[in-house]
Amino acid sequence: MTKGVLYSLAIATMALGGAATAETVAPEKVEIVDMEVTASLTGLPGDATVGRETFADRKKGNCLACHANADLADQLFHGEVGPELNGVADRWSAEQLRAIMVDSKQVFGEQTIMPGFYTMNVGVNVAEKHQGTTILSAQDVEDVVAYLMTLKEN
Repeated sequence: MTKGVLYSLAIATMALGGAATAETVAPEKVEIVDMEVTASLTGLPGDATVGRETFADRKKGNCLACHANADLADQLFHGEVGPELNGVADRWSAEQLRAIMVDSKQVFGEQTIMPGFYTMNVGVNVAEKHQGTTILSAQDVEDVVAYLMTLKEN
């Protein structure tokens, strides 16, 4: 092999290694600044298709319990407690939506009933089996944010 080919292989190996070793930010290390979390929690892009499933999953995100969403009109029992999410990507940036998903109380204040999905600050009277865990994983948050960014006004 030529020196140039070896050099190219070395660069490709380092690039792949860097992508493969992306670190997930621990919940207590996430910084919300000016109502934004600017960097991905995982270093990986979110998957909007998976995020849509998490959003609709009554045992996972359970977002429909509080939010109406025309994209999921086939699902029953949309909530009316939180704002309607049609066109949410026109109102909020991905960085702002990530912050809201991580810990809505830091964005909206303690009075909001929306839970923080990637925080250890989940309040009182948490079932023992759920203590010390987040509601969603970091990648789940990235996936839901990717999905929410598809919800634009028609």
